[in-house]
Amino acid sequence: MRSIQRRLGIGLAATLLLVGLVLAQASLWVFDRGLRAYLEEDLRDEAQGLLAALVRGPSGLQLDERRLDPSFQRQFSGHYFRIDFSDRSWRSRSLWDRELLKPNGVGMQAELGDGPQGQLLLIYRADYRRYGENLSISVAQDYQPILQSFRRMQGLGLGLGGAALLLILVAQRYTVRRALRPLEQVRQQIAQLQQGRRTDLDAEVPEELEPLVAQVNHLLAHTEDTLKRSRNALGNLGHALKTPLAVLISLAGREELAAHPALRASLREQLEQIEQRLSRELGRARLAGEVLPGARFDCAQELPGLFATLSMIHDRGLSLDWQAPPGLVLPRDREDLLELLGNLLDNACKWADQRVQLTVEESTEGYRLSVDDDGPGIDAERREAVLGRGTRLDEQVAGHGLGLGIVRDIIEAWHGRIELQDSPLGGLRVVVSLPRR
Repeated sequence: MRSIQRRLGIGLAATLLLVGLVLAQASLWVFDRGLRAYLEEDLRDEAQGLLAALVRGPSGLQLDERRLDPSFQRQFSGHYFRIDFSDRSWRSRSLWDRELLKPNGVGMQAELGDGPQGQLLLIYRADYRRYGENLSISVAQDYQPILQSFRRMQGLGLGLGGAALLLILVAQRYTVRRALRPLEQVRQQIAQLQQGRRTDLDAEVPEELEPLVAQVNHLLAHTEDTLKRSRNALGNLGHALKTPLAVLISLAGREELAAHPALRASLREQLEQIEQRLSRELGRARLAGEVLPGARFDCAQELPGLFATLSMIHDRGLSLDWQAPPGLVLPRDREDLLELLGNLLDNACKWADQRVQLTVEESTEGYRLSVDDDGPGIDAERREAVLGRGTRLDEQVAGHGLGLGIVRDIIEAWHGRIELQDSPLGGLRVVVSLPRR
């Protein structure tokens, strides 16, 4: 969709242009009608002057040229006349050898007539009776200079109108930008929310934006309360289960079960797996901590804590290392990335002999996360099955096989890709490719 500013600018320009053209044409039309009415009076006076110049002579009616306007004597002067009798017609010397067509009707002619040298003529006709003889006097004036003046006025008007339109558009653009500045500030604050740099939007906004900002702040507060309750509920559940779990582990070691060694071993193994899983989830919840809604994943801030937690969980002398470009912030939810990397690194630590390596890279296409270990690896034909939820390759290694399935769900939600490859360290390499937003 186009921007509001562009749509307002186009709408205003189109409206002003249409209104300006209509007003200009209407003004020219009104001015033309008024000028023609004024010139009609002049032409009527000229016709009456010609009538007065008709005098009786020795051979009948004749024209007293002393009473004529000098322009009627000058060649192609732009002022012409024609006097028609029943049996003859006279015309002004200014026509030279050209003819002036006799109009069909009486009064000012609606259409401009053709004059000599391409002139356009206003023509007025009046019928009279002089000395008992009927006659018709047609008087014409060149209207072309006035039309040229109209065109110059029209060009000047269009130029001034265009300049005024440009000025109005600039003023409108400035006004709209200033009016939309609070929206840009709200957009920046929402971006800061997404980056985890603030918890709510400023309430000091224009009256039109107050309902929107209030609703967003209410939604943020509700979401934060929900997350806190969920986190607290998870912690409370974990702590509530630790005591009965410890009791069950203790009961599994009692002498009454000595007669059933297989049952005792299976029971202890399952309880230990539950305890390990519960410890990891509580550690992951502690690691997430009190985060802002929509916090981004800052590698330099988050990875040291994550690796410290993994070192405590897998306390068997593993070498855990990570590499990432300085200042890299991944545009994904912090807790989701902690869940993703926690599962990948936890699985790598389970299978590694001595070393686990995380590499984070940025490119024009997106981001690449590689987790390497020096463990036994996975055969190529079995790698697809490992990505399925609940699949495990070795029942002797602690875990439920849910890790990679959860990772795959997160990656699919981000429209990313996960691949299992051979690692340069000798074990397995898990590659996660994430597109840019």
